[in-house]
Amino acid sequence: MEEFTHIDKQGYVRMVDVTAKKPSERVAVAQGVISMNPATFEKIQNQKVKKGNVIETARIAGVMAAKKTSDLIPMCHPINLTHIAVDFYPDKDASAFKIEATVRIFGQTGVEMEALTAVSVAALTIYDMCKSYDKAMTISDICLLKKSGGKSGTFIRAGREDSPTPE
Repeated sequence: MEEFTHIDKQGYVRMVDVTAKKPSERVAVAQGVISMNPATFEKIQNQKVKKGNVIETARIAGVMAAKKTSDLIPMCHPINLTHIAVDFYPDKDASAFKIEATVRIFGQTGVEMEALTAVSVAALTIYDMCKSYDKAMTISDICLLKKSGGKSGTFIRAGREDSPTPE
């Protein structure tokens, strides 16, 4: 069994020391889905939500969340992200939006948590802006689609090779 990286020899929680890690380009792509009733979906698509442009507000929230990940998750390193994109893919038949975040850095630690946080907060923002219409909205399928860079190399989620990934 591998040793836990966030626990020292005395059993105390610690942030992993990445000082000796070689910097490399690191990219992570995460996704999430928010499902809703058809009327709510149409309000968002037609920009008829009373609180304003839901998708653009959620995009900004996702970008801001990626930048603040280390403030939310205790053992995440504060890092200087070089790129964040949050994109939305509407699915009218399912009355849902797929949210995809791509995060990039040239650094010593990965950006998976930043991409996952961006997706999560973008979905929560949609929920917040539309909850007066639809309290039964469901946020689901938050996961890492792919990552590259660093010692562990490339990961691509099985069955997701053809997923759209904005550059």
